[in-house]
Amino acid sequence: MNTATFSLATLAPAIPEIVLLALACTLLLVDLFLAERDRHVTYWLGIVALLGVAVLAALTIGRPTAVTFQGMFVSDMMSQVLKVALLASVAITLLYSREYLEARGLLAGEFVSLSLFASLGMLVMVSANHFLTLYLGLELLALSLYALVALQRDSVVSTEAAMKYFVLGALASGMLLYGLSMLYGATGSLELNRVALALSHSQANPTLAAFGLVFVVAGLAFKLGAVPFHMWVPDVYQGAYTPATLLIGAAPKIAAFAFVMRLLAHGLGGLAADWSVMLAILAAASLAVGNLLAIAQTNLKRMLAYSTISHMGFLLLGILSGSDNGYSSAMFYVITYALMTLASFGMILLLSRAGFEAENLEDFRGLNKRSKWFAFVMLVVMFSLAGIPPAVGFLAKLAVLQAALEAGWTWLVVFAVLMSVIGAFYYLRVVKLMYMDEPVGGEPPVAGRADMRVVLSANALAVLLLGIVPAPLMDLCARAITASL
Repeated sequence: MNTATFSLATLAPAIPEIVLLALACTLLLVDLFLAERDRHVTYWLGIVALLGVAVLAALTIGRPTAVTFQGMFVSDMMSQVLKVALLASVAITLLYSREYLEARGLLAGEFVSLSLFASLGMLVMVSANHFLTLYLGLELLALSLYALVALQRDSVVSTEAAMKYFVLGALASGMLLYGLSMLYGATGSLELNRVALALSHSQANPTLAAFGLVFVVAGLAFKLGAVPFHMWVPDVYQGAYTPATLLIGAAPKIAAFAFVMRLLAHGLGGLAADWSVMLAILAAASLAVGNLLAIAQTNLKRMLAYSTISHMGFLLLGILSGSDNGYSSAMFYVITYALMTLASFGMILLLSRAGFEAENLEDFRGLNKRSKWFAFVMLVVMFSLAGIPPAVGFLAKLAVLQAALEAGWTWLVVFAVLMSVIGAFYYLRVVKLMYMDEPVGGEPPVAGRADMRVVLSANALAVLLLGIVPAPLMDLCARAITASL
């Protein structure tokens, strides 16, 4: 009988997760003793916790791959880089959200602590090396997000969004769990390394493995928001209050990329010929539906939801190529996409105020006359999302398209380029409203806290700078993938 032994060497690879769990529990206790007027203390403790753990994770980058907890947890370069990116994303989300939450009485310990537990779930997903660890991280993230969306209890729209998210998320989790159980039956193991070994040496039941793969891919498509499992994305993005939407739209996409990489590229690499075809169909459908339906939207959050669906199609282009170049391109894409998402929703939060949600396209009309700088910030973000140089979105799309072309998916690359051209319309429409239309009467000048304005400006400049000097991040992604697979 195996007995688990816990020593410092065993625990060391999971130090960021352990520290974040301890800080999240401490924050919950501290919040109990704070008066209503001192809620900002919880907020700052949350940001310090996230940034502190991000520094801890950054210090591990480049260390050799370490597997611990009897093969259930792995710390490799891919996980180390992605942890820094997603922790920074959640910290920036909290920073952008403060003024919005204060104006609506939502800046409480619940929001911050749920954000920390969601981050913990993402960290576990990124380092999972076992079906159980993958599922544990996924459910910790999902349950935290369900509660976050439902936190605005006096809003019927938010409650409806939370119910839709919960019901469809539970369905997706059930499909994923069913698929994993079938893969266990086919291979006789829950550990990703052993599953990969069984598949590569033809020691698995091929029929059962194929059925399990279908359910797993369907569950992953739900979590990514890929067509035809995208029905929750527009309703949840529009219905949830904007900080919750931002939390769903940025960092979890990084964790979802890691989840797909662990499960498909690592564990089910022996079935790559099967799942690459499935991903190609999902990618093509997502690109078409996301870009075409976004054109008809007048709500900016809903438009960005369909934009997310189309971007997940581009992300899948890199993964379905099945090569290190494709995987590193997809990793670069998801990190830069998180940056773009943070900036786009950050602009919505900046323009929102008490009693007013700046979530309609009309709310950006004439923004250039109210604030030339933040109109430029939004222009950079829209150009990047559309894939227009010199913003980083252009290079991110180019990288995944090249990887798919090298893998022989010529028709899909041509289709993706066509959809990208069509999709540029709804991004450029926002730019046209800001620069060519007159502002709606009585709109106040752009306000916002100084810290938010500085970080939002730096965010947009990072999107621009990475488009001009992408090599350091691209090289880091390439090294991370090479060292981890």
